[in-house]
Amino acid sequence: MFTLYKKELSTFFSSMTGYLTIIVFLVLTGLMLWVFHSSFNVLDYKFAGLDGLFLLGPFLYLFLIPAITMRMFAEEKRNGTMEMLLTKPLTEFTIVFAKFLAGFTLVVISLVPTVVYYWAVYRLGDPVGNIDTGAVVGSYVGLIFLGGAFVAIGLFASALTNNQIVAFIIAALLCAFCYLGFDSLYALVHGRFALQLRSLGLQVHYESISRGVIDTRDVIYFLSVITLFIMLTRTVLQSRKWQK
Repeated sequence: MFTLYKKELSTFFSSMTGYLTIIVFLVLTGLMLWVFHSSFNVLDYKFAGLDGLFLLGPFLYLFLIPAITMRMFAEEKRNGTMEMLLTKPLTEFTIVFAKFLAGFTLVVISLVPTVVYYWAVYRLGDPVGNIDTGAVVGSYVGLIFLGGAFVAIGLFASALTNNQIVAFIIAALLCAFCYLGFDSLYALVHGRFALQLRSLGLQVHYESISRGVIDTRDVIYFLSVITLFIMLTRTVLQSRKWQK
């Protein structure tokens, strides 16, 4: 599995996919937080916090993560290497998990440079250090979990087709629905069922962790979503054997 993980990770950085993803994420967040005048701008907001980063992050990942994952299985199918990969002494779960870890690693790497934003806000605070570090740490943890869920969803979408563009569209729509869809349904439904419906969405759990309190229920939820889509992807791969 580790060999496949390294292969996938090296593919990201040998084809510029990894570099472009990280650069686009950092450039867009940097411009919105420090250059463009908006409610996300730290200097305009005049409050020592990184709320803008953690509001923007999920929406940027809605497009960037599907762009990362769209080729993972779709390209294997298009090039005819999927069958060769399945004949190796690896289970379907191992293949899916190795690819998931590679995509997840890229998400974590994209967040590491944003620690500079925290340091800048920390130094700009009046007095110095006047920032809610607990909320920032919680938001980073939430964004990492959310990124992991998007990677798992993107892998599932990539396994459904041999066309990368179709895989990107399916992944982006699924991620958007899982993140925003249940909140939209919550606005249309009334009563006790509405709260239960909203709790099925990614956004409510991401916002809960972002408050700085890492609740085990939120952690279990994210791990469950990741596990669900990894298992669904494994089932899609297994179905190729059943068809044959």
